Formats: sequence, structure tokens, C-alpha cells
Amino acid sequence: MNAKTLISHASLTLAAAMMMTATGAWAQSNLPENIRVPDGHKMAMTTVGVGEITYECKEKANAAGEMEWFFVGPKAQLNDTNGKQVGTYFGPPATWQALDGSRVTGTQLAVAPAGAGNLPYQLVKANPAEGKGAMNGVSYIQRVALKGGAAPASACTAANNGQRQVVPYQADYIFWASR
Repeated sequence: MNAKTLISHASLTLAAAMMMTATGAWAQSNLPENIRVPDGHKMAMTTVGVGEITYECKEKANAAGEMEWFFVGPKAQLNDTNGKQVGTYFGPPATWQALDGSRVTGTQLAVAPAGAGNLPYQLVKANPAEGKGAMNGVSYIQRVALKGGAAPASACTAANNGQRQVVPYQADYIFWASR
């Protein structure tokens, strides 16, 4: 095989991989089954969320004296694949808002482990969008490609009850719409 044939073959392979990722077929097959989007949906938008998760140390409910880090909320910038901001993610309630003002909230359907130190994979059923824009028609949201965000590794004890810690994270948020 000469260099021209190799380059052409590599270009076709890359184009096929990109097409498979864009249709969701390849990406979905590589995800835990319980967080896959049901058939009949197409990718509407993919973003990279870069931000932080806040946790608070407090006593577990119905467990006198047992302390635990509790999830308080997220705060992230949503960027397109070129790194340009297209929205924000915040909560509670979990809210994804496009720069055009449209936004969705949702109900968590499933989570799956995404590795030590990482938030879990997540599948959310979106509520109807508020406002006109990019979030109109979004039916599901997936959180994938996770880096960080898990509860702090430091001890949560009575001595630091009420203290908050902020943990950085990054995740891809894939927005799906009905076909």
C-alpha cells in the first residue's frame, strides 16, 4: 500500500467513525445498557460540560452520628466540540440552559459506574423545554466521558459538619430528540 492509499484509507476510516458517532450507534453500544437512549431518538446536540460539583458534609438521615458527603449541586459551562460556550448546567433542580435562553430540566432514570473518582454515567428523561431555542424537542440527556466530580475523598466527620467542598469535573452531555 502506498502513502496515498494509506491516507485515503485513514480518511475513510475516520469519516466512518465520525458518522457512527454522529448517529449514536457506536457511542450507544459502548455505554452501559441501562443508560442507553431508547430506540426512536437521534442526537440533537453534544456538549462538553466543564465545571464543579459542590458537596456538603452532614449527618445521614436515620443514622445518628454517621456522617457523609451529600451532593449539593452542579455548576458548569457547556461548550460545543470546538470549545465555544453554548450554555450552562446548574441546579438543583438539574437544569441545562442554552445561551438562547431555552432550557430543560429532567428526571434521572438510571446511573452506572464510570470509574473511581468519577461521577456516574447518567440517563435523564427531559421535561418539555422552556423557551424557544436549542433545547426545544430534547427528550433525553446522557452524561458520559466523565472525569472527576465524585464526592471528596477527605473524611466527613462531626468536626467538619456543614462544611462544603467543591470538586472539579468534566463530562459530555448528549442531548437527544425524537426522530
